[in-house]
Amino acid sequence: MRLFRKKDETRKSIWKRVVDLALTDVRVLSSGMDDESLEELEERLLAADFGVPATLRLVQHVEDLARRGKIRGGGQLRDALRAEVARILEGDGGASGAARPAGDGATSNPRDLAENAGEGPTVYLVVGVNGVGKTTSIAKLAHYLVQQGRSVLVAAGDTYRAGAVKQLETWAGRVGADFVRGKEGGDPAAVAYDAVEAGIARGADVVIVDTAGRLHTNRGLMEELRKVDRVIRRRLEGAPHETLIVLDATVGQNAVAQVRAFGQAVELTGIVLAKMDSSARGGIVVALREEFGLPVKLVGLGEKVEDLDAFDPEDFLQGVFEGER
Repeated sequence: MRLFRKKDETRKSIWKRVVDLALTDVRVLSSGMDDESLEELEERLLAADFGVPATLRLVQHVEDLARRGKIRGGGQLRDALRAEVARILEGDGGASGAARPAGDGATSNPRDLAENAGEGPTVYLVVGVNGVGKTTSIAKLAHYLVQQGRSVLVAAGDTYRAGAVKQLETWAGRVGADFVRGKEGGDPAAVAYDAVEAGIARGADVVIVDTAGRLHTNRGLMEELRKVDRVIRRRLEGAPHETLIVLDATVGQNAVAQVRAFGQAVELTGIVLAKMDSSARGGIVVALREEFGLPVKLVGLGEKVEDLDAFDPEDFLQGVFEGER
């Protein structure tokens, strides 16, 4: 399932703004690159939040090309980096095993949202730490689905905070989605089970299960999340068809620790990168793909309910590297 697309120039300008490599300032000798230039390139990639594994891979790639005499100018440096970043974003990614194929509705494009190929609704389980923009991201996703003519049911799995439940209920009402809640302080797994039951009974196309924001270091809450995941799996074969982790784009490399911890609790299928419009750390999409093999599927580009877009590697590449010509 593909989300709507913002205008090409809007998407490209966002990536250009949040990933500033300034490669034209990196010295490239006629015979290649010297140690000082390679060190400068490494620093710039790290500053743009490409992360250590991706940065080492990119610098090593450039160094290998330079030794073979295939890089003799800034344009060739840019093109070499662009091609290697493209391989990271389009390839199988890292070897951590955090990602898994989506459920029965797995698509050929890993960035597409899965759909249930069998009977019953498509189920999305949404996870993340406190304050990342999870509630608004769910509202934006539900809005898009409703606009596409799909019936959507949103479940408030955060039974601990009445305010959070009320906020999600308000959003659901605004976008035209059904809503399910549990008892305050009740079992989140029971809410998830009831949501899938209600989705089946009402003939819903999609069920979106919210979960309580939790620190990725809290073992008790992570075990609770495992239980929610197990209950959904038992109630509907192939579900959850997507397990999406919402990350705050402004936190940079702390997002890596969050993905690692949540990936140990549940089988993540993709990333929703919220608050991208407020970030200067857009290289994190490369870092996450390289380290975990986990695709960024959606990006939040503003505060409006329409401000959710599918991540497109070509937009990213053009936004980051076109300005270097």
